[in-house]
Amino acid sequence: MEAMAVSTSVSPADEFDRNVPRICGVCGDKATGFHFNAMTCEGCKGFFRRSMKRKAMFTCPFSGSCTITKDNRRHCQACRLKRCVEIGMMKEFILTDAEVQRKKDLILKRKEEESQREAQREALQPRLTEEQSRVITLLLEAHRKTYDDSYSDFQQFRPPVRLGPVTRSVTRASSLHSVQNLSSEDSSDSFNPPSDPMDSKLLNFSSLLMSQSSSSSDSSLTSQSISMLPHLADLVSYSIQKVIGFAKMVPGFKELTADDQIALLKSSAIEIIMLRSNQSFNLDDMSWTCGSQDFKYQVKDVEQAGHTMELLEPLVKFQVGLKKLCLHEEEHVLLMAICLLSPDRPAVQDRARIEAFQDRISDVLQAYIRARHPGGRLLYAKMIQKLADLRSLNEEHSKQYRSISFQPEHSMQLTPLVLEVFGNEVS
Repeated sequence: MEAMAVSTSVSPADEFDRNVPRICGVCGDKATGFHFNAMTCEGCKGFFRRSMKRKAMFTCPFSGSCTITKDNRRHCQACRLKRCVEIGMMKEFILTDAEVQRKKDLILKRKEEESQREAQREALQPRLTEEQSRVITLLLEAHRKTYDDSYSDFQQFRPPVRLGPVTRSVTRASSLHSVQNLSSEDSSDSFNPPSDPMDSKLLNFSSLLMSQSSSSSDSSLTSQSISMLPHLADLVSYSIQKVIGFAKMVPGFKELTADDQIALLKSSAIEIIMLRSNQSFNLDDMSWTCGSQDFKYQVKDVEQAGHTMELLEPLVKFQVGLKKLCLHEEEHVLLMAICLLSPDRPAVQDRARIEAFQDRISDVLQAYIRARHPGGRLLYAKMIQKLADLRSLNEEHSKQYRSISFQPEHSMQLTPLVLEVFGNEVS
């Protein structure tokens, strides 16, 4: 059995400088470290070990002063061995076979101990329970079924009009792209006619079963200052429908009375829409990018829908802060569910039950962060703070919405669903 090399800890400091090439002191080849008290390559290390173990006696066939290089080091063993001794290689540093075996056994033992420690650390690592994993799977499925990241449905909205006067062609296009078309064509999603009375009551609230012919109003009433209102009203109406679809798949939500479902949705709809919109928010230019340039929304676009900077400045600040949290998709959907299931919403009746559902989702979120988000010790607290920020945004949105809706020429541009959700808000 071959002996193994050991390294010495005594060496010039520059030998360990990673930027200084390590050169074998015997042949000039690339060195791999200190072997038997000298910096050498693997080849010269092995040559010296074999020579010492065999007590070899070499004779130089030349003058006894051969220059040893990487290419000729095999030509003269005598001068090569002489060079090994000259640079400080010592036979005392060569381990015996018994010492080599003990060292191998020690290395193996340390590896086994490290493997056991790793297994123990893995066993102590926080894990999600089967039930917690199931809740996350349900919420992910709910979100993915109700959020189309291709934004293809946006083509059905009344077209965006950015600045400038409204033309006749835009007026005609606006009436052709009313939300009535959106409702009548969308027969494959989760908003089909309900099969039970509770569903009927919820969908009556959301106007999803009502004729929306009144939404196709004459766009010539839209002033230049709020030229984006028809398009964004359709976008918000569409988003509310998707939020309802998401809510109906949140664990526990369907177990509530229809009145409590309605109260929760009316109070939280705009907050959940703001959370969902973070998926399309772009930090580079502070825009919501939903596919093509037509559906790339800047702050000025929302201003042209009648909102002011009292809402838009904190909204953008909220979007930036949320984006910088770098939430996993799992954390994002859990936060939306917590937002929905808030027992302190106005007009809810069974607060204790709603709070129990929310606590369950909160526990899942905290467990997920511990298990899957390294370094997220403060993440849960930051996420809950975002919910508090949403309450302020909700309040300002309600105030500005009322200002818009109180003007008949503007309220005519809103959809029945938007009027129902925000017009009869519980305050």
